[in-house]
Amino acid sequence: MNQADTAWMLVSTALVLLMTPALAFFYGGLVRSKNVLNTMMMSFVSLGFVGALWAIVGYSLAFGEGSAWIGDLSYLGLSGVGLEANGSIPHLLFMAFQGTFAIITAALISGAIVERMRFSAYLVFIMLWALLVYSPVAHWVWGGGWLAEMGALDFAGGTVVHVNAGVAALVAAVVVGSRRDYGSKGLLPHNVPFTLLGAGLLWFGWFGFNAGSALAASEGAALAFTTTFLAPMGTLVVWTVLDVMRSGKPTAVGAATAIVVGLVAVTPAAGFIGPMSALALGGIAAVPSYFGLLWRAKSGLDDSLDVVAAHGVGGTVGALLTGVFAQEAVNGSVNGLLFGNAAQLGVQATAVVAAIVYSGVVTFILLKVIGLVIPLRVEASEESVGLDISQHGEEAYIQATGASSH
Repeated sequence: MNQADTAWMLVSTALVLLMTPALAFFYGGLVRSKNVLNTMMMSFVSLGFVGALWAIVGYSLAFGEGSAWIGDLSYLGLSGVGLEANGSIPHLLFMAFQGTFAIITAALISGAIVERMRFSAYLVFIMLWALLVYSPVAHWVWGGGWLAEMGALDFAGGTVVHVNAGVAALVAAVVVGSRRDYGSKGLLPHNVPFTLLGAGLLWFGWFGFNAGSALAASEGAALAFTTTFLAPMGTLVVWTVLDVMRSGKPTAVGAATAIVVGLVAVTPAAGFIGPMSALALGGIAAVPSYFGLLWRAKSGLDDSLDVVAAHGVGGTVGALLTGVFAQEAVNGSVNGLLFGNAAQLGVQATAVVAAIVYSGVVTFILLKVIGLVIPLRVEASEESVGLDISQHGEEAYIQATGASSH
């Protein structure tokens, strides 16, 4: 084991864990004030239930030896997972680092169904989804499964995290249905500074997400750190220009969204591409996500916080562009299309399609089965009063009563 690698991975694990509260602020600011606590709880609850389930069985399904499709139960209850070396870090630390990914991936889906999904149904859903969707896909790519054998590149989770969660969000938005007042009046963010705070904290935590995925304090970590530094800058520039061209004004919500899209897009590529490629990748990724978001706003799809445009589209574009911009001269292993290896783009496309099909089908089945036992939606009266009160018995903002009119 290496002490420097261990120290870096301890920090990275803490950084990625911080991303889930950061997501709570990002999402929480975008909803109406009567639903902010419920929206934030949808992220925070994943820290407990998905995290505990990961330690008990999820880690074994993802990283147990098993087959090409799913891991076995050799690590059930963390059996055989101790302080022995896994690479150059303790095995327990590797398990914890990977657990932070499972936690935030499940939480990402909530953005598509906020303001109307029953909290108990959501909780059951993310637990089952983490076991039956996230863990197998993680095994395919990172646990020695069939996509790894094919040579699919996913440095930190473009396919495993963002495409996976983005497709699940799309299916969930369709199955749960639109908010009852969707399309009849403006459903405006109640606290944009919360969203900007969340975006900033997500970028901060993402350095652990991507650079930590090198699993060492190494040149690869430095490369991933730098590409994570640069790609969102490219996205932010292009997104701002598009905002000004369309409406004449750059928006704060647009800036926050752009940062997240850039981070999502560079995630699969972070350790495989050069710095200038990262800037280009970030700038390119802005375009499909921006217009995907505009299309969604005009459609009947109530993906409340645009998880599909940011994570589904951003993750897909990033995964495919990894097969374009990968450069052996910087990553030491593989080239992409621009550097003479067109086949890599085909491998990346196969991984994306596999994640879309599997996540979409299993998510649909899970929601339909859960809906037979627990109603997926709250009652109309509960939705009207807000989910903070109806699901949690709390209010985020208490209005003063009996105040002077002066």
